[in-house]
Amino acid sequence: MIKAHFDEFAGYNIWANARLYDAAARLSDANYRRDGGAFFKSVHGTLNHLLVTDRVWFSRCAGMDAIQGPLPVTLDAILHEDLAELRAAREREDAAILRYVRGLDESAYGGLISYRRVSTPEAQTQPLVQALAHWFNHQTHHRGQAHALITRWGGVAAGPELDLLYYQRQVKAGKAV
Repeated sequence: MIKAHFDEFAGYNIWANARLYDAAARLSDANYRRDGGAFFKSVHGTLNHLLVTDRVWFSRCAGMDAIQGPLPVTLDAILHEDLAELRAAREREDAAILRYVRGLDESAYGGLISYRRVSTPEAQTQPLVQALAHWFNHQTHHRGQAHALITRWGGVAAGPELDLLYYQRQVKAGKAV
């Protein structure tokens, strides 16, 4: 049952990111980079942060060889200045996350991971299932911030539908993974 839950979130992650990047691409470059007061300032900063933290969490859960680029050393790193390059990196990372999560068997969710945080040196150990829950929740949280900026700069119609229930209906209709 846990496996099916996280398999679904890995598919949802790809679907939601694709919709968010489509919406971001419709913004002017000035609005895409405009500081809207979000934690990572702009849509650009927020999308970069999501890729940064996905690499960090992916390395913690699956090991350094699993990530699709260098491991960032700060949470506000800008990995790609160009939106098209950022999107290509996002798509590679999402595909790898999907392969990793869907490749886990039910027993893997009982395991532990150990790591050091980016911002502090102390060692952490936690159940893999809790780390995955945080990872996917963190993505949703910051996608919501990017969505708010997109609707601020592009109007309400610019913001894509990102609800999990909408994704689930799309899967049922054969329109999503």
